[in-house]
Amino acid sequence: MPENQSKDDCRSLNKLAVRKKLKESKPYLKPYEDRLIQYIANGYEVVPQDIRPSLVLVEPGSEYEVLFRYVCLHWSIPVSSGYGRRLRFLVLDASNGKLIGLFGLGDPVYAMRARDHWIGWDKETKAKKLYHVMDAYVLGAVPPYSFLLGGKLIAMLICSNEVRESFRRKYKGQKSLIREETRHPYLALITTTSALGRSSIYNRLRVNAHEYWISLGFTQGSGEFHFSNGVYDDIRAYVEKHCEPTAKHEAWGNGFRNKREVIRKCLSKIGLSANLIYHGIRREIFAAPLGQEALPFLRGEVKKPSFYDWPVSHLTDVFAERWLLRRAERMPEYKEYTREQYRIWPPKKVRPSLKENS
Repeated sequence: MPENQSKDDCRSLNKLAVRKKLKESKPYLKPYEDRLIQYIANGYEVVPQDIRPSLVLVEPGSEYEVLFRYVCLHWSIPVSSGYGRRLRFLVLDASNGKLIGLFGLGDPVYAMRARDHWIGWDKETKAKKLYHVMDAYVLGAVPPYSFLLGGKLIAMLICSNEVRESFRRKYKGQKSLIREETRHPYLALITTTSALGRSSIYNRLRVNAHEYWISLGFTQGSGEFHFSNGVYDDIRAYVEKHCEPTAKHEAWGNGFRNKREVIRKCLSKIGLSANLIYHGIRREIFAAPLGQEALPFLRGEVKKPSFYDWPVSHLTDVFAERWLLRRAERMPEYKEYTREQYRIWPPKKVRPSLKENS
């Protein structure tokens, strides 16, 4: 990557992996595109003053799950499925039934120096408290709502009471896999990393002196998406034949922990540099504490996070007053958007026969 990398540089590096994802998804999702695209609004169907976001928890096997997968194909980087625990949401506009955007929460990575230093974790406390953190592995708005800064709305709604309550309902009474402990299902912190270097979605999300997302720095720029177009499949087959998984807790099951372990094992075994896992895109790390005492709670200093009271309705009002209505007045071009522009696989044009031309 060039030193002063642009977002276009990042998109270019991801292009091969995105094409691979589209190719793999086409047999399953293309037959549903005509139906799924009806969830995308035409610009004239969006009335800024009437927008009423509604969170929909995505259930496995539902049409909403198919829609979630379809929308993720429009991201400029390949979207993973998340790790471990998982909560996926669609954000629908109750005023017209159209899709505003989506977000997915999964288990956070275990080792993240900037996050751990910011919280003030030692090794033992992190092992106990990481349960109360989730990572937004995908987050964003779809057009035409994205033209109205809908991405900021989605980033705010992740912090809502409704998301915390969904987490509580899903994980209440469950025992942790390793420690076999039943913990209070408190979602105290959400983290995320920007897709393309620096991010404008999370910047200046400050209302009434409260900053919703805090920048913690940047990742080192490592990953696995650049081992694409069949290369990873070959790596996986080689590692399963010639390498042993890293020792880990028996409750995790057999096999390798994740793609990064597979790639590192392969690089080492065949004598290539481990630095090949660095793709050069340093993503900005953000964190959103969900309570006044979230950080002391994660450090084990207090028993509860003292949650903020942020219902979806309140966050929507704040977003409309601070960003939405002003944006709609300044940039009315969103009204010209048509849902057909969102289509991934346009229908093939049928050539007229010679008889029709005569």
